[in-house]
Amino acid sequence: EVRLAESGGGSVQAGGSLRLSCAAPELPFGNFCLGWFRQPLDKEREAVADIDREGVPSYADSVKGRFTISRDTSKNILSLLMNDLKPEDTAMYYCAAVVACPFSLTRLTFRGQGTQVSVSL
Repeated sequence: EVRLAESGGGSVQAGGSLRLSCAAPELPFGNFCLGWFRQPLDKEREAVADIDREGVPSYADSVKGRFTISRDTSKNILSLLMNDLKPEDTAMYYCAAVVACPFSLTRLTFRGQGTQVSVSL
């Protein structure tokens, strides 16, 4: 059974930083495109950042320059460093893996249970 477990969420003030981690010990990272998406309360999901099999990252315009996605293939950990957080970043954040690249919310193969990020003024 493949499990993805997020951690690192919390409550911060605007301008602060958080680092999310996603542990996936059973997932062969080299075979998947990995990413983070978020879902604010009562709103649609939004892809935030992803990283392909070669390690090339992509970002949504809303987080470009503030968020950094990375992966540690030796430890099977996917990370999302979030700087300069804004209230509009408040959401449940999920990590996910897609076997049929590129990363897409419509083709998720595995996903975690999520971790809440709350940003206040």
